[in-house]
Formats: sequence, structure tokens, C-alpha cells
Amino acid sequence: MPAPGPFEILLLTAVALVAGTVDAIAGGGGLLTVPAFLAAGLPPHLALGTNKGQSVFGSLAALVRFDRAGLIDRPRARFMFPLGVAGSLAGAALVLAIPPAVLRPVVLVLLAVAAAFLGFRRGPPRPRDVETGGARRERWLVGATSLAIGAYDGFFGPGTGTFLIVAFVGLLGHGLARASAEAKVVNFASNLAALIPFALRGTVVWRLALPMAAAQLAGGWIGAHLAVRRGDALVRRVVVAVALALAAKLAWDMR
Repeated sequence: MPAPGPFEILLLTAVALVAGTVDAIAGGGGLLTVPAFLAAGLPPHLALGTNKGQSVFGSLAALVRFDRAGLIDRPRARFMFPLGVAGSLAGAALVLAIPPAVLRPVVLVLLAVAAAFLGFRRGPPRPRDVETGGARRERWLVGATSLAIGAYDGFFGPGTGTFLIVAFVGLLGHGLARASAEAKVVNFASNLAALIPFALRGTVVWRLALPMAAAQLAGGWIGAHLAVRRGDALVRRVVVAVALALAAKLAWDMR
């Protein structure tokens, strides 16, 4: 593989900035970065590894910005984070047993449903009852969601952030901005867990990942800031656009 030159690195860094911004709001940053890596000549295994090497910084920056805005429930985050890590590691192990291509048609349908759910959903969120028994039920829902979608991210990946947002809105009654914020807890956990085996196998091209990581840090902060300032209306538009774009890409890949 020819080494990308300075101009290609500059272009990839610009893509990372945009991807980090979009991902912080709605997920789906890999929709931009992975094709960019492939276009730059990276083989698929290096593209996936390097993508994790830079995207983890964007999810971290977004998480910190959302936390500063008070949109992260810290006790719940401490519960969600290890489950996201465990799910991602379990999902990565499943890759050896099940071809990821099996999931493509299922994920395509789920993305279309997610876009429709958020596109047509109107009105303020409906907070769930947290009286006796309610808090315990919410904890189980959060735990199951973190584990299951973390496993999906480790196994397949496209649409992870979008599915987390939809789950937190649909199951917990969160507003979209808060759902996007809490999604970053699991997203950062699953990204970090997936990065470790990629790095150990030497499939992260750090010459590309490090400058892109700096752009992801900036993009993640910008995207989270926009979500905090513009609220649910912005998050809804971006999530629907990302879900439809991911569905279109999966449909194209299945041709």
C-alpha cells in the first residue's frame, strides 16, 4: 500500500472534522471516514482499525461537552460504560462465528424504521415513571440497551449512535438532545473496547489516525455544542439524514 502523502492526510483530517461533528449529534461518522480511508488506498482491515483509532477521540470530546452541559447522568453513565465495553468485546468475538453480511438486510430495515420513528415523532418527550419500581425498570432497560448495542458495534457497527438515540428516546422517553448525550457514553465505551484489539493486531495506521484524532476532538466538541444549543430539532434532522444515508449505503453494498 503506498503511503498517503501530506495532501491526502490533510483531506482525511478535514473529513474527520466533519465526521466528528456529525457523529456527536447523531452518530454515523464512519459513513464519511471509512469510505475516505478506502479511497485513500487503505485495505479494509486497516481502514476499519484506523477508523476506530481516530473516532474514539471524537466520541470522547462529545461526551465531555455533553457532561459539561449537564446532560449526562453520571451514576447511570458509570453503570452503562462497562456494559458498553463488555458488549463490544463480545460482539467482536462473534465476528469469527457469524458473517457480518448476514446482518445487512436486518440493519437496513431497522435504520429505515428509526428514520421514520424520529421523523414523524412530534411533541415533547414523555418521561417514564421513576417511582417505586420505575427506577429499577429503567436501570434494566439502560443496561440491556448498553450491552446489546455495544455488542452490535463490536460485531458490525453502522448506525450504532443512531440506534442508541432511538432506544433512549423510545424506551426511556428522553428528549433527543439528552438521548444523543447519553448515547455517547456507550459509543465511547464500545469504540475504546474495539480499538484495543485493532491496535494490538497492528491494524491502526497511526500516521493517519493521530492528525485525524485532533480533528475528531474538535468536531466532537463542535457537534455536541450544536446539539446542546440547538436542541431536539437539530438532532432530529441530523439523525434522520444519517439513518437514511446509512440505509442507502447498506442497500448499495448489497447489490
